[in-house]
Amino acid sequence: MREVGICLIGIGRAGTVHARNYAFKLRGTKIVAVVDTDIDAAKACAEEVGAKFYYSDHRDALKLKEVDAVCISTPTFTHARIAVDAAESGKHVFCEKPMALTLKEADEMISAARRQHVVLQIGFMRRFSPEFQAAKRQLSEGAIGKLTLIKSTGRGPGLPPAWACDPRTSIGMLAEVNSHDFDTARWLMESEVRRLYAEAEALAVPELKERYEDFYDRSVVILRFRNKTLGMIDGACPAKYGYDARVEILGTEGVMLVGELKHHALVTCTKEKGAYSSFFPSWRDRFSEGYLEEDKHFIDCIANDKEPLASGEDGRAVLELTLAAAKSLKTGEPVTLPLE
Repeated sequence: MREVGICLIGIGRAGTVHARNYAFKLRGTKIVAVVDTDIDAAKACAEEVGAKFYYSDHRDALKLKEVDAVCISTPTFTHARIAVDAAESGKHVFCEKPMALTLKEADEMISAARRQHVVLQIGFMRRFSPEFQAAKRQLSEGAIGKLTLIKSTGRGPGLPPAWACDPRTSIGMLAEVNSHDFDTARWLMESEVRRLYAEAEALAVPELKERYEDFYDRSVVILRFRNKTLGMIDGACPAKYGYDARVEILGTEGVMLVGELKHHALVTCTKEKGAYSSFFPSWRDRFSEGYLEEDKHFIDCIANDKEPLASGEDGRAVLELTLAAAKSLKTGEPVTLPLE
């Protein structure tokens, strides 16, 4: 098979990680074009990764026959338009989370990919990180018995960009930061959410509420799954001590802890075996490996006509949960899924 031609669209923090993966760490890929609204940044990235073309408008790049797939790492409110344009041009689509702003947009993305028979993968990189992969495997093997409760923490070190605080361009941090937590909960518990209740407040940066009425920087979401298990998600941004992603799963026979602050490990504890650990690389290494493996998976799905582990349907399900949580924040009431 010839090299898969990649077009990078958006070269911020996540986009740069993907760029270096495709350019320097993966075989069988070639970055053909780079797109960013900042044309100077697009040019600089293109020079770094050896791309021949760079543009400020994604539609120009989609005209290139050498482009087989796009990697979208732009602000959330632009995802649907770019993804649909790419799919309609016959390009495979990798899109960072959150998938979109509305369920209608998500449905349009999924429909376009299906019509054109192209891959649509969403950027839930936790699914590809080694300790989460190991956790999934152990849970499936019954390591802690029947699953009963999950708690997932997602905290970011800095303030989000202005567009992520604006309700016209973002659902808020429950989507921008905690999409990973919603996805992790669904994936590990192997059940959809039946009902949720959310609370949030601006406690670290309360002055931002003067500019954005619905702004919050701390949040908690209580989940009840269809299989009657329970869950909780807590989010914070900014959390000045650093990026924090930890998960605890309680079963009838033990407990499993995924992620630590000092280093990232998988810890399983049962009465019979006590506590035993599987240690993984540091946070920076683990973070990079999750991105690398999801990029490798995207190329594998293209080459072998496979359904992605993190599909458009998974992205839509997580989007629905973030919209339900946002609705709960506004109404002060629990919200039942699916949304009407």
